[in-house]
Amino acid sequence: MARIAVIGGHGKIALLLAPLLAARGDVVTAVIRNRDHTTDVTAAGAHPVVADVEQLSTGEIADLLAGHDAVVWSAGAGGGNPARTYAVDRDAAIRSMDAAAKAGVKRYIMVSYLDARPDHGVPPEHSFFPYAEAKAAADQYLQNTDLDWTIVAPSTLTLEAGSGGIAIVDHSSPGTVSRADVAEVVAEVLKRPVTAAKFIGFVQGSTPIADALAAL
Repeated sequence: MARIAVIGGHGKIALLLAPLLAARGDVVTAVIRNRDHTTDVTAAGAHPVVADVEQLSTGEIADLLAGHDAVVWSAGAGGGNPARTYAVDRDAAIRSMDAAAKAGVKRYIMVSYLDARPDHGVPPEHSFFPYAEAKAAADQYLQNTDLDWTIVAPSTLTLEAGSGGIAIVDHSSPGTVSRADVAEVVAEVLKRPVTAAKFIGFVQGSTPIADALAAL
């Protein structure tokens, strides 16, 4: 049994991840901003903690994470407001990494996206630019920490049912993948210490998720 803190616990991927973890006996703490979401989180098998990581200091986030075995960052500002995108997807994410280290939680899983990198190529005038910049900065910061990090980087997300299969790719091979399969990838990564220090890009594919990760 492991204690897993999922930041952004009411997100679509997080709500699919929590039942997978709970079913295998893990204890899931879902950090959520909106108290109205506690019912959904509880139904998914997680224990809700209402806290706005955008507003919390590193020390306050560390207090939330203390006693856990791993952290999953699955939060996001949702676009639309560049200032808030930087505040959540970059700044709060980085504080959570420092907080994990402060709390002694070494395992850290970042849910990112396939094209996240400093040379993402999104023009500054594009509405997606703040998100691309924020995720690139957060991922780069994470890779320079002493945490046992894994960056889970799916391609374009869909709401289709999970297929159970993926293909490991880099940013030159775009595609789609269901959120259900992303949740399964995160659940498998949490079981596999050998995935530490890896950026795992993937699309929907024919290789069973466990086999694809075992081959890394």
